[in-house]
Amino acid sequence: QVQLVESGGGLVQAGGSLRLSCAASGRTFSSYAMGWFRQAPGKEREFVAAISWSGGNTYYADSVKGRFTISRDNAKNTVYLQMNSLKAEDTAVYYCAAEYGNWSGDYYGMDYWGKGTLVTVSS
Repeated sequence: QVQLVESGGGLVQAGGSLRLSCAASGRTFSSYAMGWFRQAPGKEREFVAAISWSGGNTYYADSVKGRFTISRDNAKNTVYLQMNSLKAEDTAVYYCAAEYGNWSGDYYGMDYWGKGTLVTVSS
């Protein structure tokens, strides 16, 4: 069993930065690929970024490439999402997800989800 708890959300002006954290419980964190998804009001949940269990591979949605950076610290059981040059359209609830083994990107294949943290970007 893995529990995921996101933090770091808040209100920021357009052009600003935030760093989200996702802390995982359990001793098998390094066995999971980790990802971030987001859901804006009235829209479906969408993929943002992911990182392999080793940290050697990262994946990004086109909409955030060059602005967001995902990283992980397996010693701290934590995955991060550094968000720079934020735009109003980045406003959403951001969810952390864990997938055992390799990242497939399959939304329905995620093994665990956090409850989300709200990011609001004012224009």
